[in-house]
Amino acid sequence: MSVEIAHNLETIQQRITAACLRCGRDPQDIQLIAVSKKKPVELIEAALSAGQTLFGESYVQEFIDKHQVVTGPVRWHFIGALQSNKVKYLAGKTELIHSVDRLSLAKEINKQWGKADDVARILVQVNVGDEASKAGVPVDKAEELVRQLSELPHLHVEGLMALPPYADNLEQVRPWFRLLRELAEKIDTLNLPNVSMATLSMGMSHDFEIAIEEGATLIRVGTAIFGARE
Repeated sequence: MSVEIAHNLETIQQRITAACLRCGRDPQDIQLIAVSKKKPVELIEAALSAGQTLFGESYVQEFIDKHQVVTGPVRWHFIGALQSNKVKYLAGKTELIHSVDRLSLAKEINKQWGKADDVARILVQVNVGDEASKAGVPVDKAEELVRQLSELPHLHVEGLMALPPYADNLEQVRPWFRLLRELAEKIDTLNLPNVSMATLSMGMSHDFEIAIEEGATLIRVGTAIFGARE
C-alpha cells in the first residue's frame, strides 16, 4: 500500500505541474493537502514516508486521536465543519483552519488562541453555489464577515475556501472557482487589518486542475491519494 500511495502522490504532483504549465503558474505556489479523514494512521505514515507532510482532517475527535500518535514532520490543517464547543481541542495543534463561516465561531477561535497569546490562521469558507447541504457564508455576506473578523486580535484571515457544486463536466465547475478568486481579489482591495487574501483553498481529487487554473493555492486531495472511502 505504501508503494501505491507513493505512486499516487507522484502522479498528482505531475498533474499539478502540468496544470501550472497550462496557465503559466509556478508549481511551487501550489500546496497539496492529503485529506486523511476516515483513513487509518498507517496510510498517513505511508504518505509521510513518501514525502507528504501536509494533511487535512475534518472531525475533531479523529484529528485529536491521530495527532497523538502520528509522529514526524506533520503539518495539520482542519478542513471540516467546526462547532464552537470543539475549538478548544484544536488550539495549538492546527496550522490552518479552513472552515470559518460565522462570527460566533471566529470569536471562539479568537478566545482559545488568545489564552496562549497566539494568532490562529484561518480561511473563510464561502458557499459559492448557495447549496443548503453545505456550510459556508453566502457570497454576498462574505465581505461583511471578513470585516468583522479583521477586528479580532488573535485571528489572521489568510484567504478563502470553497466546496463548489459537483459536476461531471469540469467546465461547469470552473465559474465557481473563478467566483471565489474574484471575491478574494475584491476583499484584498479593502486593505483590512489582519487580513490577507493570498490563500485560496479549492479543488479536490476530480477537479483540482481546473481549480489551479483559476488560482487555487491549496488543493484538498483524498481519494486520488488514499483510494475511495469505505
